[in-house]
Amino acid sequence: MSLIEGFDPFKILKAALANGGEYADIYLEDTANTSIVAEENRIEKIITGRDRGAGVRVIANLKTYYAYTNDITEKGLLEVASAVASGVKGSHSQSSIGLLKKQVAPGFDIKELAHKAALKDKVSLVNRANSTAWAFDKRVRQARVMYGDAFRKITLVNSLGDFVEEDRCALLLVCNVVSAEGDSIQTGYEPIGGIMGLEAFKETTPESIAETAARRAIMMLSARRAPGGKMPVVLSSDAGGTMIHEAVGHGLEADLAFQKLSVYSGKIGQQVASKLVTVIDDATIPHKRGSFFFDDEGTPGERTVLVENGILKGYMCDRLNAMKSGSKSTGNGRRESYHHRPIPRMTNTIIAPGKESPEAIIKSLDKGLFVKKMGGGQVNTVNGDFVFEVTEGYLIENGKIGEPVKGATLTGNGPDILMKIDMVGTDLGYSIGTCGKDSQGVPVSDAQPTLRIPEITVGGEAK
Repeated sequence: MSLIEGFDPFKILKAALANGGEYADIYLEDTANTSIVAEENRIEKIITGRDRGAGVRVIANLKTYYAYTNDITEKGLLEVASAVASGVKGSHSQSSIGLLKKQVAPGFDIKELAHKAALKDKVSLVNRANSTAWAFDKRVRQARVMYGDAFRKITLVNSLGDFVEEDRCALLLVCNVVSAEGDSIQTGYEPIGGIMGLEAFKETTPESIAETAARRAIMMLSARRAPGGKMPVVLSSDAGGTMIHEAVGHGLEADLAFQKLSVYSGKIGQQVASKLVTVIDDATIPHKRGSFFFDDEGTPGERTVLVENGILKGYMCDRLNAMKSGSKSTGNGRRESYHHRPIPRMTNTIIAPGKESPEAIIKSLDKGLFVKKMGGGQVNTVNGDFVFEVTEGYLIENGKIGEPVKGATLTGNGPDILMKIDMVGTDLGYSIGTCGKDSQGVPVSDAQPTLRIPEITVGGEAK
């Protein structure tokens, strides 16, 4: 059943534009979700729910006016549209409303829809991961397994005549393990997720996810402290795209760039990275956590080249920032839910693979640090400075991966590091997460090949 049955969207849009404006849209959403958490070696929490509502937006004088409701009757939507219109004052334009062109997203191929599965089957997945984590080693002190799925029906109608419908299925399972021995406490984390169904657990089982997290936590107990100082670093394709996402991606979102809150502001056409580096944001990759057919403004998702061979080509735009800059939306207008207005956000952000084999990159160094897995960190988007945690790292000795080390951090400047990258691997590894910005969280993926950075500051044990 369509979310707009029972009311005339033209009537709502006309009410929203009653006091002028360049653009208006109605965003409707119906979401069913399940969340299961195992902690303290038992199922601690099971939550199922449904949320249904709509938001009405007007862009007038290049400002956003937005309100939402969980009453998606014609009366409820008219009240919200009138509330939005009342905030629009002094607009010198009046948008016309085009004819509706309905487009329905074809959806990705999903064989076992999670929202249709029995709750006991989902609980079983969590129990399997939980049991595996606790049984892995007697030094495991804590294990937390979280499962989540969501089925979201989205409809968007706007004053340009776009009428878009899309169903989105999201799945997530994460395992976090804490190990302890003497005074040493270490953690291991491993997730799986994306636009996928329960068939994903046939290839990557809950047991394998738990084993990976537990192995990482146990291995780091015996690792020695990482050496500190400036040194060469190889970032594995398995390291996760934390650096590309945080140190580069946010700075290429149009709102930050146009407000001069990004180190990349005003640099289109300039070299901002090594000639070996191409950065892409791509919402069209099947089944990835940040993928979709239409963004939350009804713009088709696309593959956007942001940096090509080191040259900055453009920013990730939503409709508002596209209007401000006289450009077009790149399909990056995203929102957490109907409670929020859309803003420019990443989808699946990637450093494109290069021409070197990962083995050759490692072999190229006599000494250095091999980063197998990255953790969290902090970034200043204005100047690009960052600090990132290394959750799994190894020494490189005589061109080979050596003993594991713990306690390492990477400190540097995003643009500086991008310029320094001098070897790019042929491989490509993805990581997943939920990106926070302006009090909103949206699902994303990040990816990178194996990369060599000839010099970066590593925080660790003093020499």
